[in-house]
Amino acid sequence: MAFLPDEARSLPPPPLFNKGSVWLGFVGWLSALADNGFNQRPVLRAGVHRQILFATVGFFVGYQLVKRAEYVHAKVDRELFEYIRHHPVDFQ
Repeated sequence: MAFLPDEARSLPPPPLFNKGSVWLGFVGWLSALADNGFNQRPVLRAGVHRQILFATVGFFVGYQLVKRAEYVHAKVDRELFEYIRHHPVDFQ
């Protein structure tokens, strides 16, 4: 992905069905339903292909955001442990 550096590849990937991917997939599907409602089309039956597309895009974006968040947390942890290793007197 464009917004993850190469060092993020060393981390294990997050589970495919995580909170972020499922939540944003659901939000994508709801946005397709809202679009149908605003345009006075049958909410569930019209544009099923668009509903699937929005849910898929939301799922993908959610997965990538969780991946980015895990990278940022791992980077902060690495920096913190490196600081602790260089200053053992302060952490007994």
